[in-house]
Amino acid sequence: MALSKIQPASIDLTANYAFTGTNSVAGVSIEETKLATQTASSSATLSFTSGIDGTYNIYKFRFIDMHPASDDAVFQFQGSSNGGTSYGLTITSSAFRAYHNEADSSAGLNYEGSNDLAQSTNFQYLMEGVGNDNDQAGSGELFLFNPSSTTFVKHFIARTQFYQKSDGTQENDYGGYFNTTSAINAVQFKMSNGNTDSGTIEMYGIN
Repeated sequence: MALSKIQPASIDLTANYAFTGTNSVAGVSIEETKLATQTASSSATLSFTSGIDGTYNIYKFRFIDMHPASDDAVFQFQGSSNGGTSYGLTITSSAFRAYHNEADSSAGLNYEGSNDLAQSTNFQYLMEGVGNDNDQAGSGELFLFNPSSTTFVKHFIARTQFYQKSDGTQENDYGGYFNTTSAINAVQFKMSNGNTDSGTIEMYGIN
């Protein structure tokens, strides 16, 4: 199909124009289905041990007002290939953050080398330094791609925003992969110190 071009000088920008025709993308359907919800109540861990299978290509976890019991908490996650019997898959990841305090005396955007992992079986940070004042909490999303593959490693990306312990806003961005070709069929979330006092995690399937 030939490309038709209109010279800018030939258009009267003060006039009204109507364009007719059909624009469509055939065969594309993007759907997001809620599969499960975990609600924290002084919870040591929040685990999703069912529903992660080959049904969906992408699994999304949405965090809503995750409020730690202890100050300066780290909200984190890990995966399992044995249905949640153990969590400790090998992760390699990178981490960035943007922050700005309420006093306008400290702000920045930087790579967080202390928050990434290099072939580690530790839990991966999602929010670090969350405060536990009554009005402090954090929210965000985590995407896990094709966890049922037995050919490729399992990629993830996460973006979170939270109220710092030092009274400010912080956004964390993480990306990485589980270095395993085994299917991941369970995911666990927890605080590094103390329980998760309150908050909701929703799991969605996306095709």
